[in-house]
Amino acid sequence: MTAPKKISAVVSDVDGSLVTDDKQLTPETIRAVARLRDAGLAFTVISSRPPRGLREIVAALDVEAPVAGFNGGVIAGPDLAPLAEHILAPRTAQRALDLLRAHKVQTWVFSKQDWLARDLRGAYVAHEQRTVQFPPTHVESFDAALKTSAKIVAVSADFSALDACEAQMRESLGDEANVVRSQNYYLDITHPRANKGDGLAELARLMQTPLEEIAVIGDGANDVAMFARAGLAIAMGNAAPEVRARADFVTASNSADGFAGAVERFVLAPEAPAVREGGRR
Repeated sequence: MTAPKKISAVVSDVDGSLVTDDKQLTPETIRAVARLRDAGLAFTVISSRPPRGLREIVAALDVEAPVAGFNGGVIAGPDLAPLAEHILAPRTAQRALDLLRAHKVQTWVFSKQDWLARDLRGAYVAHEQRTVQFPPTHVESFDAALKTSAKIVAVSADFSALDACEAQMRESLGDEANVVRSQNYYLDITHPRANKGDGLAELARLMQTPLEEIAVIGDGANDVAMFARAGLAIAMGNAAPEVRARADFVTASNSADGFAGAVERFVLAPEAPAVREGGRR
């Protein structure tokens, strides 16, 4: 497979793709985004983070296009003001919370601009705070957020426990929610339209760019939905084998400037790669 003849925009996942494991933008990544801009290509991000958690990324990279948070659950302008929101139905949110309580896994709820947690010292709280750059709000109950839940997250260092939880959640909620892992330790439950495939389509519409002219870059299971709809899909080298197999090409890992390498090699290179490294289509 060769790369599409025309790419007009690049949409990237953030954690595991655009930033390093310590949540930093490298100088090479910043330069790569500047090169895209100089070449006349639009650039934006789609992430499981809340829009509020994208503030530093948007500022550092001078993003001018709309961005997508919560895996596409909230589309926001570059000022992070919401343009479109897809919120879980209250009864769906309640069923998800009941199931997570039964599995005895730590649970977070992202509601409007707030991150709600019952245990501020739980696993990955400090990690998430470093990621989104704001602290959780302590609550005794999530009841008040049932009508405004953009994302519910099951959190566990026991990945096999989350596997079982994920399977049961999919079976229980069916098409009432999108259930996907954003990381091995995070299980995201969002509105059915809050997935990176639909989120990418919404960004394409707002940027007035055909999907076939968009290159996407990602590393997680939740990125596969946008791989399927983009003109060019690039997986990070740190992605799981099943994710890499769904992309057109594979770049280096996020610890080895894989994003910058993908931009240079697969998007801006004067000659398209002749051999597909992934396994999509």
